Amino acid sequence: MSDDREYGSLEELVTSVPDLVEYFANNASSPHARNRPSASPVPAEFSTWRDEQHAWREKAVLFDQAHHMPELFLQGPDALKLLTYLGINSFANYQPGRAKQYICCNHEGQVIGESVLHYLGDDSFELISGMQLQDWVTFNAQTGGYDVTVRRDLQTAQNPGGPEGRTNFRFGMDGPNAEHIFTEVVEGTAPEIPFFRTAKVKIAGCDVMALRHGMAGHKGVELSGAYADGPKVRAALMKVGEQYGLTPAGRLAYFSSPSEGGWWAYPLPAVYTDPKLKAFREWLPGTSWAAKAQLSGSLRLPKVEDYYVTPWDIGVNRPMKFDHDFVGRAALEKMVDQPHRTKVTLVWNREDVAAINASQDGPDPYKKIEYPVASYGFPQADAVRDADGQLVGMAGFCGYTANEDNMVSLAIVDAAHAAVGTEVTLVWGEPDGGSRKPHVERHRQMNVRATVAPAPYAAAVRRMKAEGIGKAA
Repeated sequence: MSDDREYGSLEELVTSVPDLVEYFANNASSPHARNRPSASPVPAEFSTWRDEQHAWREKAVLFDQAHHMPELFLQGPDALKLLTYLGINSFANYQPGRAKQYICCNHEGQVIGESVLHYLGDDSFELISGMQLQDWVTFNAQTGGYDVTVRRDLQTAQNPGGPEGRTNFRFGMDGPNAEHIFTEVVEGTAPEIPFFRTAKVKIAGCDVMALRHGMAGHKGVELSGAYADGPKVRAALMKVGEQYGLTPAGRLAYFSSPSEGGWWAYPLPAVYTDPKLKAFREWLPGTSWAAKAQLSGSLRLPKVEDYYVTPWDIGVNRPMKFDHDFVGRAALEKMVDQPHRTKVTLVWNREDVAAINASQDGPDPYKKIEYPVASYGFPQADAVRDADGQLVGMAGFCGYTANEDNMVSLAIVDAAHAAVGTEVTLVWGEPDGGSRKPHVERHRQMNVRATVAPAPYAAAVRRMKAEGIGKAA
């Protein structure tokens, strides 16, 4: 069970708590800003979250990503050596001006976390988002004998300097008109940037790094630079964007984007049980994100390691290459020819959604659905069952997409239930009337009928991946 005790390290927590699943299921506070809105100065909405969702499909949207993403800067002659040893990615032909989705696993081949990695040049690298992975990289940099320096830039909620303590502003611009706005706002001729490549540009007289990146199936761009320059760059984007329907988006729309994009963000980090990670757990404080996991949903598995995922489970196996020695390689090589679970989208039955909403007026309601982000933990874990009631998968992020007009969940299911059109049941709500998390109301569970659909769910994103635009990641 959860308690108010402060543990000195993650290892102390692991060895002191008899049931980590029960402990994390009742954890009162989540470490992520999505579950703690007061931790971010970005408003919930600028207009309405529905209009903001429609913007990335129909015109253009602007996200402020400066406050919820931690950053880590590596510098030194051993920086690439360190990243290569920890990452499942291939680093062949990696060079300054390129970015990649960087994934780390434990020695058993289970995912610790992921991050966006920038090669800045001169033995200099930047990792964006992925706190658990950044902790793992920092530990190895400090204890592994590497000639490398580490600088952490924590997200606003934990940054000693608050918003002004951040190093960079970061804006994400996406939608069919995003490229028009980028071309016009850049001083001089806008560069042609391949997917997951970067280029330095000037906007409103400010130095800006542009990363070609998109979550909506268009030529999106992520823009970053000195934090103090953020207001000037944003004003320039909004001015040019007026004629293209550029819409600023708040927290609700931003954190609902996995519904369409299919990104399995922040799985439970596989760090609690690997014996070879004991020193890491002793190093990691009891206030770390790994120690503050907040399991939510209907799925209660016997052991915490039952929630771990592999690269295949969450669809990040493509960047994995066995062309170098890395942590977890031997275990992952053994998994290659084994059956793998598949990431899919589950589309909720409309009648069942309506029944859940209607029950809120009665004395014994089902778990309330919040819109547009229905997930209420970090991570979410709902049971997925077949017609016979057998457990066939785990559903994670759940939310509503106005563009597709559906409530959906991302899910990991076994191969026999991964075909598009397969009918399954998602168990909505927590067992025993709800956990002791303060934001979870008393409720009853409901078996929601659901249909398997592709992940990503948005057709535009699937086209982008099918055409190979995203392979460079």
